[in-house]
Amino acid sequence: MKRLTLIIIVTIAIFANPIPAQRPFGTPSRLQLVEASIPELQQALQTRLITSEQLVQMYLNRIAAYDHAGPMLNSFIHLNPNALEEARARDLERHRGRVQGPLFGIPVLLKDNINTADMPTTAGSVALAGSIPPNDAFITDRLREAGAIILGKATLTEFANFIAIGMPSGYSSLGGYGFNAYDPRPLPGGDGRPVLTPGGSSSGPGIAVSASLVAIAIGTETSGSILSPGSANGIVGIKPTVGLVSRNGILPITADQDTAGPLARTVRDAAILLGEIAGFDPNDPATAACLVPGTCFSDYTQFLNKHALRGARIAVPHVPYWNGFTAAQQQIMLDAIAALREEGAFVADPYEIPNQAAISAFGICTSFPPPTNCSTVLMYGQKHDLNIYLTTRPNAPVHTLQDIINFNNAHAAVALKYGQAIFLAANQLNTNPGTTDTQRYLADRAMDLLLTRGGLDAVFNGPDGIPGTDDDFDAILFPQNRGAAAPAKAGYPSIVVPGGFMPPSAPVINPAPFGVTFTGRAFSEPKLIALAYAFEQATKHRLAPASTPPLPSDSVGRP
Repeated sequence: MKRLTLIIIVTIAIFANPIPAQRPFGTPSRLQLVEASIPELQQALQTRLITSEQLVQMYLNRIAAYDHAGPMLNSFIHLNPNALEEARARDLERHRGRVQGPLFGIPVLLKDNINTADMPTTAGSVALAGSIPPNDAFITDRLREAGAIILGKATLTEFANFIAIGMPSGYSSLGGYGFNAYDPRPLPGGDGRPVLTPGGSSSGPGIAVSASLVAIAIGTETSGSILSPGSANGIVGIKPTVGLVSRNGILPITADQDTAGPLARTVRDAAILLGEIAGFDPNDPATAACLVPGTCFSDYTQFLNKHALRGARIAVPHVPYWNGFTAAQQQIMLDAIAALREEGAFVADPYEIPNQAAISAFGICTSFPPPTNCSTVLMYGQKHDLNIYLTTRPNAPVHTLQDIINFNNAHAAVALKYGQAIFLAANQLNTNPGTTDTQRYLADRAMDLLLTRGGLDAVFNGPDGIPGTDDDFDAILFPQNRGAAAPAKAGYPSIVVPGGFMPPSAPVINPAPFGVTFTGRAFSEPKLIALAYAFEQATKHRLAPASTPPLPSDSVGRP
C-alpha cells in the first residue's frame, strides 16, 4: 500500500456557527463541505443550493481523494453502491413535499458490526467477508425511516477489539489498518500500524467524521470504543446509557455493556443523531426503560444550552486516570478545569472515586482458566451472545464462535496476524445454564455493578452521600477515554468533546487531539449534552486535520 512518507500539517481551525435545527431556513449563497454541520447541510438541501445526490457525490469525491488515495485513511470497509440512487429517491420525495426531520437526505456512516440488509456486516473479520444479514439492525431501520442515506460501513478494530491481545486499534483482518488524519503515516519500521492511533474499536467512524468524509456516524461501545476514537480524532462521541439505544441487530461482545452511539464534529450534530436512534424496541428488553416518560427523547437538541455550566457541579478524580501524564497532557486537563470554572461551574479537583482501587483491581479476564481477580463478563458474553447473534445470520459462512476459530485457523496467514487468544479463552467457557462458568459469570456481573455503580454513585451523591441534595455532582470529568471502564460496566452514559491538542512527540510529528469526557448517572444524557455543549462553545477546540483539505468540488455557491 502506497503511503505518504511525510506529512507536515498546518492545522486550520474551521468553526461553524451552529444553526438551531428547527429555525426557519434562509437562502445560503455558499456551502463548504469540510466541517459542515447537519443544520448547514439541511439548510443547503431545503433551499436547493444542493441536492442529496450532489451531497453524496461530494462525499464520494472526498473518499476517493483521501480514503482510497492521498493519505489513504482507510475508514470505509464498504461503500454503499446504491447511495446515489437512494439520494435521488430522497430528492424526489423532497420535491414532492415529504421531509421528515433533520436527517432527511443526509449521509450517515455505520460501523461494520451494525446490520445492513443491503451491505455486508463483517465486524472486520475475513470469516464474515461478503456476508449480508437478512435484516437491518433496529437503528439502521430508524435511520432509513428518518430519510438518512447509509453511505457505507466503516472499518473497526476486529470484533470490537475482543479477539486478540495486542491488536492495534483500527486493525482488522478484512479491512487492514485505519489511519488518523492528524498524522496518517504507518509507524516507521513497524508492522504497518499507524504512527498515531485512530482510537478504537469504532476507528473508521471516528476517522471519517474527523476528515469530513461524512458528517455523522454511528459507533458502538462495550468499554471505551466510542470515547476512544472520539478523543483520538478530535470529535464528539456519545456513549449512551445501556438501554437508551437498541442493540438488536448489532454484532455483540456482551449484552450487559454493549450500546451504539453517535460520532460527530459538534455536540449539536451528535445530539441530533442520538434523538433519531434512541427509543423503545420490543426486541431489546433493555430499552423498556424508554417507556418511562422523561427517560428517552426523540430530540436532544432541546437540551443544548451554552450557559449550562453556570452552577453545575463537576468532580475530577485523578487516580489512576492522570497517572503517567506528561506535563502537556496535565496542562490540557488543568485548562479544561479552568474553562469550566470560568463558565460558572463548581469543580472539585481532585475528588476521588472512593473504591477506585477495588474497581481497578477487578479488571477484565482475557485468559482461561480465568483468574479470580477479574470479571468474566466480556468473555462469557463473547461466546454466549455472539452465538445467539449468529443464529440470526443463517446464510453466514460461520454460525458459532467455534466456527470462526476454525475458519481463522484454516486461513491463519490472513486471519491471525495478531492471533485469537481471547476467542480461544472465551470458547472454553461453558455457557449453559447452571454450570460453574455461568455461576461465575453471574457473580462477576454482580460484582461489576456493585463496585462501579457503588463508586460512581458515591461521587454523584456528593459529600453527604444522599442523592437529590444540593451537594450532588452533575458529572465526573475524565481525560480522554481513561475513565471508560467503570461507567461501561455500570451502564452509565458519557460524552467526549475536544479538549485541546498535545504537542508532537516522536514518532508523531503533528499535534494530536486530546478529548475530555463527561460521565453521568443513568439516562442523564440531557444534562451531559448540555454541559458538553457549553464547554464546546466556550473553548472551540475542534480543528480540522490539514491532511484532508477542501477539494474544489467541496464548495458550492449560487451565481
